[in-house]
Amino acid sequence: MHTGNGSVFGFKTMNLTQFLNTNNERFPHQPAIGFKKKEVWKDINWKEFRRMVFKTANALKSSGISENDKVAIYADNSAEWIVFDLAVLSLGAITVPIYSTNNLEQAAYILNDSESKMILVGNQQQYDAAFEIAANSPFLQEIIVAKKAVWTKKERTHYLEDFVKNADDNFSIVEKNGDDLATIIYTSGTTGVPKGVMLTHRNFTECFQAHFDFFKFKNFEKEHSLAFLPLTHVFERSWTLLCLTGGAKVSFLENTKLIATALTEVKPTMMCSVPRFYQKIYAGVNEMVANGSSLKKKIFNFALNAGSQVSEFKRLEKRVPAGLAVKNKIAHLLVFKKIKNKMGGQLWFMPCGGASISPEVTRFFDAMGIHITVGYGLTETTATLTAFPFKHYVHGSAGIPLGDTQLRLGENDEILAKGSGIMKGYYKKPNETADVFTQDGWFKTGDAGKFDASGNLFITDRIKDLMKTSNGKYITPQPIENLLSNDNFINQAMVVAEGRPYVTALIIPNFEALKDYLPKLNIDFTNWDEVVNMDKVKEFYHQKIEQIQRQLSGFEKVKKFILMPAEFEIGSGEITPTLKVKRNVVQQKYAEMIGRMYQ
Repeated sequence: MHTGNGSVFGFKTMNLTQFLNTNNERFPHQPAIGFKKKEVWKDINWKEFRRMVFKTANALKSSGISENDKVAIYADNSAEWIVFDLAVLSLGAITVPIYSTNNLEQAAYILNDSESKMILVGNQQQYDAAFEIAANSPFLQEIIVAKKAVWTKKERTHYLEDFVKNADDNFSIVEKNGDDLATIIYTSGTTGVPKGVMLTHRNFTECFQAHFDFFKFKNFEKEHSLAFLPLTHVFERSWTLLCLTGGAKVSFLENTKLIATALTEVKPTMMCSVPRFYQKIYAGVNEMVANGSSLKKKIFNFALNAGSQVSEFKRLEKRVPAGLAVKNKIAHLLVFKKIKNKMGGQLWFMPCGGASISPEVTRFFDAMGIHITVGYGLTETTATLTAFPFKHYVHGSAGIPLGDTQLRLGENDEILAKGSGIMKGYYKKPNETADVFTQDGWFKTGDAGKFDASGNLFITDRIKDLMKTSNGKYITPQPIENLLSNDNFINQAMVVAEGRPYVTALIIPNFEALKDYLPKLNIDFTNWDEVVNMDKVKEFYHQKIEQIQRQLSGFEKVKKFILMPAEFEIGSGEITPTLKVKRNVVQQKYAEMIGRMYQ
């Protein structure tokens, strides 16, 4: 596949959208993308997909968008999102994605900082914000609206359908050098002002090549991915573009709340996600088993035991004994098939990133025959630096390096990286760019880690998140938070310990599970503010947390906790769009509440 001249899959240009031409030649009538319209999933083949992208590119060109101009996308995942993105890139312009959940002020900062000339919006709220920003922006000239369901004003506004209607589909992809910018992705960040990460065409194409070399997929063009995470995030965007580059079909889920239904309707073979998705499934199954009959528990334990043994033989590339293989088939028929069918029944490859994940969760999915490919990376590294290979991976690790990635440990065991995935820098921020590189050119990840004898990377913590109690004990919050949120009754947990005499936590209950359990506590539901403060509920969680923590050292254990009446919100800045808690924001917002746990 690799031509040896820096191009990927024989591309004549480093423009990452060249796959549109390649795949149109290879399989013009095979489905390229899927989307839901009026409750029915539809397909668009490669020939039509390429035509739509090229018509949009010509429409952009006619509107005055030229090479290196910035064009923003402020919308939920959709077919329109990816078509518009590829049109911008094929024109040699630069895509600036904005999280669909960002408010007016956040969107305005990104649009003005990036000097974006045009924007694609998805819903009414996004349009209203963009229209207000455009009225006061020296840069933003035109708003394109993805769907006609949005009510618009006439000035500076076009519906996408009308915008591309008269455009020609005859278009030549603009040639780019590898170092030319493809996108500026503003990091949501758990601290500080967003920074625009500049990623080049080579960053993406080399990243894709590294993945195909690493995993050696067979018949990749027959795979089907469901785009569930925000395309604004480097993880889903890179994965979706990789899938399309390799000829796989990608279906786009617009409403993430409908993921359970979408999985059974779309039946994807691949899907990337964050640890919380897997934790919820793991916790839900365990809770169901715990509440089941003794016979159900025996059957489940039999299945888990058989599946775990088989997955371990496969992990180590050893032959599975015939008797165990038979037990595993029974395990799949009695237990695992039902769980897998709720996920569509076809999933086999699931990249996982964005935060740490507990080894017991990855082992559980392995036992079912679904390989969670744990990986590690950042926006600044075009996502993946390391990942689980298909064999000899180590649970609890973040895998081994891909492609030309080099890793070493710096001061405080900080993970330092070099390779073709490393960003060009932060847009218009030379000082911040210099701060994240060593003098000899290694990128400083901000994460602490260690390596085992086989070169597997273990993330020990975010350096900025490492906590020191007033007693001088160091607390690593992520493993404690993972342990707590692996339970079905806990949706999220945030540990507090820095400068404090002991560890406390803010606990977000799994409200759905708790509501179903309230009758067993003889409690009638009123509202969550009342329920989370009831003695019986607090005692229920106290016992649960004590049980969960029994393996922790004394100084690591959560001594006190507060049950929160609502989930942390993206809109209020408490969590990032990839569900990472912004500790500083949350601690500041709930300072008085946290203070009471230390009185």
